[in-house]
Amino acid sequence: EMRKQNPGQGDPVVSAGSQDSWVLTLARGGGLGARTPGFSAHSPRFAPQPRMDVGAYLSRIGYQGPTEPTLETLRGLHRCHLFSVPFESLSVHCGEPITLALPLLYDKIVRRRRGGFCYENNGLFQWLLRALGFCVVGLAGRVRNRFTGRLGPPCDHLVLLARLGGQRFLCDVGFGDGFLEPGLEQPQEGGTFRLGLAGGVWALERLRAPGEEGQMLYTFTLEEWELGDFAAMCCYHQQAPSSIFACKSFCSLPQPGGGRLTYMGWRLIATLTPASVSPILCTATQCQGRTKFALRAA
Repeated sequence: EMRKQNPGQGDPVVSAGSQDSWVLTLARGGGLGARTPGFSAHSPRFAPQPRMDVGAYLSRIGYQGPTEPTLETLRGLHRCHLFSVPFESLSVHCGEPITLALPLLYDKIVRRRRGGFCYENNGLFQWLLRALGFCVVGLAGRVRNRFTGRLGPPCDHLVLLARLGGQRFLCDVGFGDGFLEPGLEQPQEGGTFRLGLAGGVWALERLRAPGEEGQMLYTFTLEEWELGDFAAMCCYHQQAPSSIFACKSFCSLPQPGGGRLTYMGWRLIATLTPASVSPILCTATQCQGRTKFALRAA
């Protein structure tokens, strides 16, 4: 159960304009609690990273804005990545092992114009942000199963936390149907997103409509994790029968004008609004010929 937290006790939550101190709307410029010891993109705990061709990455996601490490840049990069790089599990079903090595992720997503699941998309996005001078770390999440209500195992999900101007902003380009911009309360077709804190554990919630009870999407803590720490769970999601990624192939991409296109097996599902879902059965040839996902054939 989410509980309100007393300002000034424990880890305070900053939420400008909010009456509920435990609620952090993702864009009222709120921060994520007290400073985590050692919070730094250059912490000795993190191994040096190879150089990236930033220009090629920005071209891949169609970003043409400023590159200074500001909130405006962060929001723009976040949106462009979400609209350009699919959330997909195709590698798991075509015999292509997923290894969490940055050069391999870069080759797959930037050069070969593919997508990936959370470890791939957020891992590569973190590399881009660090290359541009952002202070950003990885956090371990646990995704809530929408059918059983249970949380997944530890390190089930990788999310990012960026620090700007003494505040912290959640970033996630690897969840599928999540928020579009960090630091912004979103009346969007998917609902409104907010953060809650209980017992040192944060939870991302989505409200489908005003007055409705929030639906928890996943939980996380502020303990820092590096990409390599997720290697075991990356293997799990490729091989375990209980993993949704291993059960069925899918490829999903939000559309800039609203809605989402999703391949689930051989079905193309066009989601126009939360209440409007149109499944279309596709043949293998039709699926290979679709271009709306901007995927380049291997």
